[in-house]
Amino acid sequence: MGVKEKARIMDAEAIRRALSRIAHEIIERNRGIKDLLVVGIRRRGVPLAQRLCDRIAEIEGARPAMGILDITLYRDDLTTRSEQPVVHRTEIPVDVKGKKVVLVDDVLYTGRTIRAALDALMDLGRPELIQLAVLVDRGHRELPIRADFVGKNVPTSRKEMVELRLNEVDGTEDMVLIVEKD
Repeated sequence: MGVKEKARIMDAEAIRRALSRIAHEIIERNRGIKDLLVVGIRRRGVPLAQRLCDRIAEIEGARPAMGILDITLYRDDLTTRSEQPVVHRTEIPVDVKGKKVVLVDDVLYTGRTIRAALDALMDLGRPELIQLAVLVDRGHRELPIRADFVGKNVPTSRKEMVELRLNEVDGTEDMVLIVEKD
């Protein structure tokens, strides 16, 4: 069974523009970057978080703290994904207590990844607030979770998948695709 590309919904420039808009929205909603902590969810949330921090630094003249969150052991589908899950390090350079945390992920779908990220983050301390930034929201939520910052809303069917390809992870041109299993 293969996967076929159905549509290319964002190219590198559209991704850049969406991240720039999200960076502005984060700054505005949080009245600057004081006590801001941007946390990328492993895997593709990390380079997106790095790009957001770069853009915020260009706008504000200072870079917010950035962390990396591994949610492997917090997933509710851990036993169905792999016999031996690969656990990576969570790297949060500052205490989350009292921080305004912006969780960053690539695609928001059922909400289960974000639930796992919230559990992992709360184990590190009690932030002042947690906001969610995603590049793509494709709908079909199974949990009451919504994004505060969205690059693009993309209605999809459950048969379709949204794939984000990033140079930092995939070694390819940045793009967002809708693909379908055949």
